[in-house]
Amino acid sequence: MTAVLRTVLIANRAEIAVRIMRTIRDLGLRSVAVYSEADRSALHVETADEAYLLGPAPAAESYLRIDKLIEIAKRSNADAIHPGYGFLAENEGFAQAVEDAGLIWIGPPPSAMAQMGDKVAARKTAIAAGVPVVPGTENPVDVEGARAFASEHGYPLALKAVMGGGGKAFRVVRTGAELEEALEGASREAQAYFGDASVFCERYVDKPRHVEAQILADDHGNVAFLGERDCSTQRRHQKLIEEAPSPAVDAALREKIGEAAVSLAKAVGYRNAGTLEFLLSPSGDLSFLEMNTRLQVEHPVTELVVGKDLVAEQLRIADGQQLGYGFLEPRGHAIECRINAEDPAAGFLPSPGAITRWDEPRDPFVRVDEGFTAGKSVPRDYDSLIAKLICFGTDREQARLRILEALRDFHIEGIQTTIPFHRAFISHETFSEGNVTTRFVEDGFLPEFNALLEQLPPMTERAVVSSGRASAPLQRTLTVEVSGRRYDVTILDNDDTHQFHPLERAASTHSVGGHDEVRAPMQGKILKVLVETGQEVDSGELICTLEAMKMENHVVAPREGTIAELNVEAGMTVETGALIAVIE
Repeated sequence: MTAVLRTVLIANRAEIAVRIMRTIRDLGLRSVAVYSEADRSALHVETADEAYLLGPAPAAESYLRIDKLIEIAKRSNADAIHPGYGFLAENEGFAQAVEDAGLIWIGPPPSAMAQMGDKVAARKTAIAAGVPVVPGTENPVDVEGARAFASEHGYPLALKAVMGGGGKAFRVVRTGAELEEALEGASREAQAYFGDASVFCERYVDKPRHVEAQILADDHGNVAFLGERDCSTQRRHQKLIEEAPSPAVDAALREKIGEAAVSLAKAVGYRNAGTLEFLLSPSGDLSFLEMNTRLQVEHPVTELVVGKDLVAEQLRIADGQQLGYGFLEPRGHAIECRINAEDPAAGFLPSPGAITRWDEPRDPFVRVDEGFTAGKSVPRDYDSLIAKLICFGTDREQARLRILEALRDFHIEGIQTTIPFHRAFISHETFSEGNVTTRFVEDGFLPEFNALLEQLPPMTERAVVSSGRASAPLQRTLTVEVSGRRYDVTILDNDDTHQFHPLERAASTHSVGGHDEVRAPMQGKILKVLVETGQEVDSGELICTLEAMKMENHVVAPREGTIAELNVEAGMTVETGALIAVIE
């Protein structure tokens, strides 16, 4: 690095903030963390050289406060801001504010972010650049516009947020009867996540593979293609497992993907790291999906197969340096599992809470990008990603066996995680043979997985904190904030009282006499109520939609009957176990 880049503020949290800080430290630079009140004791706060309080737990009052982020950057004498992914990472207004403040933005130009962030504008740019796309609307649509598109192109169709990405505000509509409700839901999510309710239509490609291209571009007109990744293992359009290279891509198709990615990057004057996402149909047709103008969650698999630290490359580009390379051939194979605080046995419900055990696999060729450790708590306020497990092999089968072994050695207690799902899925022959499509998890695997779970005995209670008396004073570190800056103070702890709390999985229904009580499976906000008192419902019918940890969760009727009591309305916040409805 040059003398220009010395201190970097990371405008993010959890595992991506920790991962960026490690590279910053490797390069001899200083890191500045920001945190909300919910993240006071977070790992990324402890890892940074300095840390500053942003505000209360809600992201709108902390991690989305552009003014506070700029203020802290100046106060800490930061030279640059790295946005990570999520929050403001693809917000061109934030990028422009950083540059206007005289700071270095470690990302693409605001103009490129605006052009690619608007999915309708991105489609038009891709078409002009000769990149293949699926048929879609040129502008946002209402119900009538969506029906007109369906009459021309047929069902199924996809509804997407104009300013969206990451699987949020995405709906698949298979019949006209579903259209109005799906459009309403997509618009509601789009407004909540992206601040813009606009939605557009595309023809939905059934059972495709999801393949994406990693590019880097510098300020000197050079664009490098670092190969493709396969992200077809998804649930509800959220990626679960990624790998590089894709088992469905040969050398000829890789060249085609690379040419399309480089062409689009040059068309928008791109700089820094970016990802172009494509759908690969069962017949082999490639079509552009969207461009993510940031670092991706799954970037480690590319790092392992091309031998480049993508965060270091981002910093070099932001520092004005040239890439010095173009097309990089993948060597070997890498697989990544997203470890989420979710309970696969309960429909992947979020599982926030205190982590009582965290034992990572330590074998060669195994990498863990963690955002938490034992003793830390996963807040309810943010997404559920707590770590990424990545393994490398000389070929795909070796990587698969290594990550399966690493999953067996990865022990997390106190919360539920997706580790059991990953172990079962990576052992499945469809994954082993490399034949996964974007619909396979939900249509092919989960029915088998859920049937297997039902055969298992119920989980026993586990201690969150062991009781006992310390034989000597314990050394503790307390956090002190002085004018918003975080300092650590070490004291001796003579407290010998350690409380025992059982870990209990909240039940969503409870039968009493001739009725069933429907209870909230987690703390969250009621987005929509679809029933009313006195209404007859069928088993599995949707009662309400509950948002928790940035996910919409459906609360359904456990059996047919009549809604005898309804205790929630849209906008309410409920606690875990709160009574939602009574069905007689």
